[in-house]
Amino acid sequence: MGKADAITIDFMKKEDLDQVLAIEQASFSAPWSRNLFLSEFRSPRVSNLMVARVDGPVRTVVGFIVFWTVEDEMHILNLAVAPQSRRQGIARKLALTALAHARRKGAKRAFLEVRASNAAAQKLYSGLGFTGMSIRRDYYDSPVEDAVVMTLGQGALESLTRQS
Repeated sequence: MGKADAITIDFMKKEDLDQVLAIEQASFSAPWSRNLFLSEFRSPRVSNLMVARVDGPVRTVVGFIVFWTVEDEMHILNLAVAPQSRRQGIARKLALTALAHARRKGAKRAFLEVRASNAAAQKLYSGLGFTGMSIRRDYYDSPVEDAVVMTLGQGALESLTRQS
């Protein structure tokens, strides 16, 4: 039984934001602001925010994912796990839960952008069946870097989430 087995995935609450922002700031060179997360809360028909948490007397957030479902598409916008909780299957569990949720909302395919240098994230997504589709030149700031656009097609999304 791994660390991810002791993790519960559920919807983010505004009370989770301080913990989410700490993870965000520890994870990215150009982190999202509190206002950006709050704007996602204001678009519940499109935006979905989920957290990975450890059950206990205090709600402890160890990771999160933010994604949109629009029509028949899912777009993963942001995914991070606290540094001390990485490499334990938590990001995979977050992604799988989000993909299953998006599929139930009608998504037939999924998309995301990832830094070209982020080999760990690309390995995670490739392991889920995502494939590199194209490059977006100079997509990221701080530092300026290309993004790899990855996609998960309809058949792959269905088979990946069938058991969920």
